[in-house]
Amino acid sequence: MSVLGGFLGYAIGYFLFDAIGRPILEFYHAMARYDALKAAFAQWGVWIIIIKGLTPIPYKLVTIASGVAQFPLVPFALASLVSRSLRFFLLAALLWRFGEPVREFIERRLMLVTSLFAAALVGGFVALRYL
Repeated sequence: MSVLGGFLGYAIGYFLFDAIGRPILEFYHAMARYDALKAAFAQWGVWIIIIKGLTPIPYKLVTIASGVAQFPLVPFALASLVSRSLRFFLLAALLWRFGEPVREFIERRLMLVTSLFAAALVGGFVALRYL
């Protein structure tokens, strides 16, 4: 996804939530979920963006959710830069280190590779904090 696409997703969530999203959530009596989303982004927003950006979850969902939660734009942009850079540099490092044989594995199992990397990253931070 391009940088412009990331900001577009953020803008969609930020500017269209009141007009479109809020009425839908109110209709389904789901405003508590919105409040939980905002609280999660208030406490863990940068980490949510970084970790979800490493996983196979479509990044457009992360950008829209960031806008909906009204997460500040500058930390969003910086976390997006870190997240997307880590993902692409991980793939580049694997290709550089293992060459052509790993290409087919990555193409077939990209979700597994990025999910394992995200889990290792989170596990590392948890280990550093609590051990």
